[in-house]
Amino acid sequence: MSDEQQQAGVAWAWTAPLRKAASRIRPTGPAGPADDDAATGGTVIDCAVYVDGRRRPGACDYDDALATVRQTPGSFLWLGLHEPSEADFAPVAKRFGLDELAVEAATTRRQRPKIEHFADVTLFVLRTTRYVEHSVLTESCEVVETGSVVLFIGAGYVITVRHGPAGPLGPVRADLERRPDRMAQGPWAVAHAVADRMVDSYLEVAVAFENDIDELEDHVFAPQSQNRAAQIYQLKRELMEFKRAVAPLQHPLAALIDDKEGLPKEIRRYFRDVNDHLLRTVERIVAYDDLLNSILQARLAQLSVDQNNDMRKIAAWAAIAAAQTAIAGIYGMNFDYMPELHWKYGYLIVVGLMFTVAALMYRAFRRSGWL
Repeated sequence: MSDEQQQAGVAWAWTAPLRKAASRIRPTGPAGPADDDAATGGTVIDCAVYVDGRRRPGACDYDDALATVRQTPGSFLWLGLHEPSEADFAPVAKRFGLDELAVEAATTRRQRPKIEHFADVTLFVLRTTRYVEHSVLTESCEVVETGSVVLFIGAGYVITVRHGPAGPLGPVRADLERRPDRMAQGPWAVAHAVADRMVDSYLEVAVAFENDIDELEDHVFAPQSQNRAAQIYQLKRELMEFKRAVAPLQHPLAALIDDKEGLPKEIRRYFRDVNDHLLRTVERIVAYDDLLNSILQARLAQLSVDQNNDMRKIAAWAAIAAAQTAIAGIYGMNFDYMPELHWKYGYLIVVGLMFTVAALMYRAFRRSGWL
């Protein structure tokens, strides 16, 4: 083997870890970071080092990136993952020294919003929501789709783990990279941007819910309304799922705002604004729940009234028919001594009597509102 071949072999072996890392993530170019989307086909969506709020160009492995951050003042690492399995996340947890309970939280799809502290790492769990477009509300259609975002915030790094198609973080990363002054505030600035985007999406879903409720209300109280109790109940179920994703975030967010030691003062002010938006959304959800309860009760009362009207109509027609049946029954007894049987115009008189009785009873029932 020649010297040139030996040098080429050494170079290939030396660059193998870098080529392996580059194959695990989407490369980024001058246009900006990779889009945080499940369709990328990998667990690691994006990995970047930010120095003074500006992204270092080129793709990097989180192992090398963490080493760079520890050697570079004013820098931090943002690692984004999508639906990792326990096997996928285990090396990450080992490299960053995450607690085993934190690993379990990162690989569980549906969790309650919460904030927990593990030594020098803060675990922040939020639920993601997405409104599902539908042309007609049925008793089985899906209205809201939920997922979760788990953040690990440590010294010099932030890890975001997303489950489900809702709540892509690519736009969040792109917005922050256009604001280096905000990105320079470190990992907690990323946590605020993610929380702010999730809470804004809650408000968007709440507005879409309001449109569905208004449309359902118009149909329920229309003159020729069909029975829509099943649709009302389905919308109420979807609203309850939305409420379970949004309402539990109030307590963790309030606790985070009160954490004056762990949270920077400027970031705490941003989170206070996020909390205000969250409270507005929760108030909307509570109002929608009460409105749906009122619509359901009104619809059930309307059905009861309709059934009562139907029963009165049936009873009125039954009474009219009973009068005719009584007259026909008397003249159908065929007794020998019934003088009316031999009347020349007896048939016409009886038919006229039956018609007159029926007309009088019909008029009486119409006046009383039974017919």
